[in-house]
Amino acid sequence: MSTLLGKTMGALRSTPVRVGFLVLVVVLAVYAVVSQWDDIVSAVAGMNPLLLLGSLVAGVAYVLLTMLAWRVLLADMGTTLPLSAAYRVFFVSQLGKYMPGGVWNILAAAELGADHDIPRRRSVSVMAVTVIVSIVTGAALAVATMPFAADRLRDSYGWVTWTLPVFIVMLLPPVLNRLLTLVFRLTGRPPLEHPVSWSGIGACTVWTLIAWAVAGLQVWLLAIGIGMTGSPATLALCIGGYAMAWTVGFLIVFVPAGAGVREGVLGLVLAGSLTTGGVVAVVLLSRVVLTVADLAMGGVGILAARQRRSRKQVQPE
Repeated sequence: MSTLLGKTMGALRSTPVRVGFLVLVVVLAVYAVVSQWDDIVSAVAGMNPLLLLGSLVAGVAYVLLTMLAWRVLLADMGTTLPLSAAYRVFFVSQLGKYMPGGVWNILAAAELGADHDIPRRRSVSVMAVTVIVSIVTGAALAVATMPFAADRLRDSYGWVTWTLPVFIVMLLPPVLNRLLTLVFRLTGRPPLEHPVSWSGIGACTVWTLIAWAVAGLQVWLLAIGIGMTGSPATLALCIGGYAMAWTVGFLIVFVPAGAGVREGVLGLVLAGSLTTGGVVAVVLLSRVVLTVADLAMGGVGILAARQRRSRKQVQPE
């Protein structure tokens, strides 16, 4: 198993594979926007532009907050990156979400992190733990906001309530560190130099909860523009609904970035508060807003990385 993993990682480190991977994920992400363009235009036509702009700002803030959650956990596990370097590694690697499989962004983060002297096993562990934190907090928010959902939705997604304790136990540092040690032992890798601490998990959790709140705000602003009543209850519904939709979409690993799955779950959450057409418009717009945010941040990260390499090449020996 370790030999196969080594060969796979060696192939991923080659320049043609890294460039080809980057081109492919950007094309797939752009296609996700272009393929839905007509439906998006018709939905936006009657919307207050300020609400759409506010949703885009919230979308950008959301992805920035996810980076801060990852960075604080990376520091806890032994590597403190400057914000500029963290930005480049995180957002360029996150373009891998648009590849089917659910692991490409983790592998990309490992390769990009290696350029900053981050051990690959540490990069993989940090990204994996960050995802677990997102799943746990997302499921917790879904449970907390179920009272605001329609009865049929509460019946359909009651499984979130009884699966949540399993993920919470996995997130406890004594359990989590043992799980990571077991994984590295099975793959023939040395253990982590710095185990996850309670303070690291706590800080990552706080940043992630703030990120979920901002992501829900992004959906809420779009829904208000389409016709949803603006109230604390509908805001709570959008926050918990988006968190649950992301969690389910992530767990369905064979579709890129949960495409289709996330929209379906979010649509069920919003169904009692909007017309059918309104639901379709909101879930499509939300996908596009966050895709644009990912592409913009990733694009800036690529340009920054190229400028950094150019400066290193022209520096005298």
